[in-house]
Amino acid sequence: MLERLHLDRNLFYALALLAFLSLVVVYSASARDNAVALGHIGRLALGFAILVVVAQVRPENLERWSPYVFGAALIVLALVLVIGTSAKGAARWLNLGFVRFQPSELMKLALPMMLAWFFARDGLPPRYTRLGIAFLLIAVPTALIIKQPDLGTALLVLGTGFLLMFLAGMSWRIIVPIGLLLAAAAPIAWGFMHDYQRNRVLTLFDPEADPLGTGYHTIQSMIAVGSGGIYGKGWLNSSQAHLEYLPESSTDFIFAVFSEEFGLLGSLLLVGLYIFIIVRGMMIAFLAQSTYNRLLAGGLSLSFFLHVFVNMGMVTGILPIVGIPLPILSYGGTSIVTLMAAFGILMSIQTHRKIVEY
Repeated sequence: MLERLHLDRNLFYALALLAFLSLVVVYSASARDNAVALGHIGRLALGFAILVVVAQVRPENLERWSPYVFGAALIVLALVLVIGTSAKGAARWLNLGFVRFQPSELMKLALPMMLAWFFARDGLPPRYTRLGIAFLLIAVPTALIIKQPDLGTALLVLGTGFLLMFLAGMSWRIIVPIGLLLAAAAPIAWGFMHDYQRNRVLTLFDPEADPLGTGYHTIQSMIAVGSGGIYGKGWLNSSQAHLEYLPESSTDFIFAVFSEEFGLLGSLLLVGLYIFIIVRGMMIAFLAQSTYNRLLAGGLSLSFFLHVFVNMGMVTGILPIVGIPLPILSYGGTSIVTLMAAFGILMSIQTHRKIVEY
């Protein structure tokens, strides 16, 4: 059945297990709220349905559509600045009446498609002129997302773009100077950051400086992770979430709830599941039969890795809090749909490979 639907068995089972764990922990984090759980089931079901649909699309068609997908994503991203719906001081959503979605999530899928298409038009490694154009393709959506403002998502989009350029063969002679320039530009960027963004960076180094203010989220998150111990407190026993000490317990800080309830062993198993998914994605990229497929599969897999790393890093206090949900495990709508579409693309690349005769 899975093969007939063009679904990669190993990747599909891993995603199904992750979705099950998501239901378990979201139900607990929401204090056994049946409405939240049912809503999450609906979002996951929609995500898997989109995964199946996208997996049927042949990679050649995905390649042909890539510039149009990127253009559409860029248009809706620009519309956010004009007619976007505001929440918590940021205009990041478009409300179409029957659906409300976050266009920046679509760019996480559209940008790798566009860059893979762009680099596949010419030989690799890319020439300097093509790298310059690629920088522009990355910079425009990144600037639009920063304008919302949504620094966390902007950094993820920027990081995904640079990782794909690295996969395309960008020389270290270019990577090292860019890294040095970015480091040198940090003081300038600091001046353009909002106050709350600066506070998040400062809190990373000393969360105890303002334990009831800017450091509160980080401190409560680390308490939740540490209090789980080796084996955890058990399912439905996250005191940090149920007593409402932990903010955004169903979304950004879902890993803290998971760690408190299932402990170090459970967290290691979860990390192992994420590693399996990432490695499987990179294997699909390695086995891909065209430049476009290799770049796209590798870019999507590394983008998934970035999401996991940034979320777990901010929850455990090694990265600033940037409001990035943990992929698939967190309660969400647009993010789950976009991620599942990305995995549908990976499965399409894997299952539509042609038999090569010698």
